[in-house]
Order: sequence, then structure tokens, then C-alpha cells
Amino acid sequence: MSATETFRIPKHRRHVPDARQRVRKALAGWGVTAQLADSVVLLANELVTNAVTHCRVSDAQVQVTLTLHGTELVLEVSDPDRNRLPRLHHSDPDEERGRGLALVAALADTWGCRQGPYTKSVWARFLPREAVTPERAHAPAAL
Repeated sequence: MSATETFRIPKHRRHVPDARQRVRKALAGWGVTAQLADSVVLLANELVTNAVTHCRVSDAQVQVTLTLHGTELVLEVSDPDRNRLPRLHHSDPDEERGRGLALVAALADTWGCRQGPYTKSVWARFLPREAVTPERAHAPAAL
């Protein structure tokens, strides 16, 4: 089974819940297991929040892409501030911020970032044994 869901949201914190909801809906439509879906939604929240918080381009949009190919699931969040690549930050216990990428590193099998001609993207790849519930494995993808 292969499926892709891509959408954009305005670069504003009030749209982060919309992104979470759309990610959860796509994953449910694909029959992604609850445990994996929870992890992907959490990381989507972190990556979208980082993008809307740190992107310095006015009136920008943040793009979210989910790709399911077999049992491999990739979450990718892009924004047009291509020169500001994220870095993993080791937060002190009393810091209130700065743990987003540590969470990504802990929950995803692999993650990284890349620069395009006009954007940067941060991606997280999940390689679970069972990404899709058995009863949905051969169902058509909801796009």
C-alpha cells in the first residue's frame, strides 16, 4: 500500500491544532495502528510548532506531507526559511523549551533535515513491524 497526504497551513500557532487533526485523520484513514499514530501526531505537532515559531519569512505557509509505503511511514514538515536548519538541543532539566527535536530523535527510527532551493524540510521516518492494522492492509488509501 502506498499513499501520500500533503497539505499547507498558514504560519501561525493557531493553525497547529488543524495540522494535528489532519495528520490524525489521514493516519486513521490508512488504518495506521493507534500507537504509531500517536507518535506521528505528537511529532507532527512538534515539527509544525517549530516551523511556525522559527520561520522568519512573512506570510509563509508550512507544508506537511505524510507518505506511507508498505510499513514505512514518513512525516515531513517544510517551510520557506531555508537557511535556518534545526539543530538538536540538549535542554537543562529546568528549561521549558528546546526538547522538540530530542523527542523526534527518540520516537522516530531516523530523522533529518534538508535544504531545497526555496525551502527547508525536517523529516521523521518510522519503520514499525506493523504500521497498518491487518484488516486495512489491502484497503485503498484515503487520499
